[in-house]
Amino acid sequence: MAEKTKKIQPYKIEAVNKIKEMIQSSKNLIFADFRGLDIAQITELRGQLRESDTEFRVIKNNYAKLAISELGLPAADEFLIDPTALTLIGKDYSQAAGVLVKFAKNSTLKIKGGLIDGNIFSAEQVAELSRLPGKEQLIAMVMSAANAPLINLMYALQGVPLKLVRTLKAVAEKV
Repeated sequence: MAEKTKKIQPYKIEAVNKIKEMIQSSKNLIFADFRGLDIAQITELRGQLRESDTEFRVIKNNYAKLAISELGLPAADEFLIDPTALTLIGKDYSQAAGVLVKFAKNSTLKIKGGLIDGNIFSAEQVAELSRLPGKEQLIAMVMSAANAPLINLMYALQGVPLKLVRTLKAVAEKV
């Protein structure tokens, strides 16, 4: 009897490769259960996420498992159960997590967890991450803290010539 070999269909290989490309370009993922959301809600969520350079994609769990394992990332099989949507994060993962958490409060969306900077995050950790300021906000905070002494020095140095000018003007008016 001949041995039966399973031939993998080319479209499946293409689908896994496409998911691998998406994951490689984003590096950070949040997994969500989208059951109960209608098309209008998903469209609204995608629009909100697009502002933070993030995509919300419904994918096949088996394809995502294959893509993640082929990329050598930690296994996220616990999140790839039931219908799953991948949130492919562009730049700022705390901003994207914030949008998802806020949206989940008012809808049936459930955050399952995340794969961020090569580490597995639970749903609670993703919610905590959403409360952190974004990368740009942190940079702005550091820059303002670094600039504060210089700005204070500038005002102090600017005050001395102003007082001198006012004093000379007052003396000139008396004379």
